[in-house]
Amino acid sequence: MSDLPYGPPVRVSPLIRFGRWSFLGAGILYGAFHQNRLSKKEAKFREIEAKEKVIRDAKLKEEKAIAAAAEIKALEELVSPVKN
Repeated sequence: MSDLPYGPPVRVSPLIRFGRWSFLGAGILYGAFHQNRLSKKEAKFREIEAKEKVIRDAKLKEEKAIAAAAEIKALEELVSPVKN
């Protein structure tokens, strides 16, 4: 042990060791609680997003159909000869 660059290891007080392990355990419990809470919140958010997605997709489909019809009409006007 004498060949360590900083000398022999120092014994850590049992109180400090207990405190470290206690804070580690408390941190893990807090993290689990916090993760559970955020997961529930995210699940509700995803449920709302799924409902809105159906509405948004229907609206987008309708807008695409209108745009396609307008484009076809514009192309027909360009291709067809001018009637006098």
